Amino acid sequence: MSRTATRPLRRPASPIDVVPPPRPLVVTHNDALLDDLLRLAAAASVELELAGRPESARSRWSQVPLVVVGDDEADTLTAMSLPRRPGVLLIGDHDDADVWRRGVALGAEQVLFLPDDEPWLAGRFADTAEGGDGEALVVGVMGGRGGAGASVLATGLAVTASRQGMAVILADLDPLGGGLDLVLGAENITGLRWPDLADSKGRLGARALRSELPGRHGLAVLSWDRGDLLTLAPDAADVVLAAARRACDLVVLDLPRWPDPAAEYAIGLCASVLLVVPAEVRAVAAATRVAAGLTTLAADVRVVTRGPSSSGLGGPDVAMALGLPFAMHLPAEPRLGVQLDRGEPPGLDDKGPLVQGCGRLIETLLRDHRPVGA
Repeated sequence: MSRTATRPLRRPASPIDVVPPPRPLVVTHNDALLDDLLRLAAAASVELELAGRPESARSRWSQVPLVVVGDDEADTLTAMSLPRRPGVLLIGDHDDADVWRRGVALGAEQVLFLPDDEPWLAGRFADTAEGGDGEALVVGVMGGRGGAGASVLATGLAVTASRQGMAVILADLDPLGGGLDLVLGAENITGLRWPDLADSKGRLGARALRSELPGRHGLAVLSWDRGDLLTLAPDAADVVLAAARRACDLVVLDLPRWPDPAAEYAIGLCASVLLVVPAEVRAVAAATRVAAGLTTLAADVRVVTRGPSSSGLGGPDVAMALGLPFAMHLPAEPRLGVQLDRGEPPGLDDKGPLVQGCGRLIETLLRDHRPVGA
């Protein structure tokens, strides 16, 4: 093989260079496969590290974000009894039982075959360059009836999480809701809205998406404009929300009560959906129909009630009537309407019930959906 033990894929760092993140490690002596991998990495703006001998992979095995192993070296690496780790990909020559056996023995996360799996592998390469793992917590918020306050709660959650130091994207999936940028007070800030992304295909850069969205108070908002576009293709929602999940720690979705296919797809991404229901008899009746459809799409639906209640209904009573877990009751927020009219988003009054409630909700959701030590 004409290549040296470690292919020089980047120039040595000078004293003023920023130390680059670890690069994906490639273990193969198959020149044709290596050329394909270099081509895919270049398209994803990623540099690869080549282990010229399988033995040289031992010291780097646990330090790199991704290990790509050619089928020609699978048995050798398995015999080295390297520790099991996530992010090991085996590239097979032929789709047969033997390559899958080698993948199991190696502890591979995926067995891939080129060229069929090239788009997936290019996306995985790009993920390592951005440092994202696609594991942002996704939380949806839906109103049990019109005017329930779902957009206020969604914005309050996002603002509160951002003020706690989390990287947050607030996304509006309701084209008839008037625009979350209005609730956030960001309607006059330039940036991408859903109509600009409606034709998205393939893969969006996570950092680029977040940097191009308008925002305030440290969070980015993906909203609708006041134009004529009222629908979004599920494929476009897939591309955009995948980038959003790589870009931050938390994605909050403001969901319509009657979801279209794009919103249905987004609901499937949610770790939890919070159903906002005023503590009123008529609101519970309306929310019953909404909950019936929502629970067929979401694995975890929790009720957040809002007050005051003139009927005497408590939050647990509402949740019981809907047959859903009770998450929290949020008392009325003084002067909230005046603040919204002034362009002051919810989530800034540290002593208000909304901020305190959102803080408890975020703590609960992180505890329930993030593994210990994450």
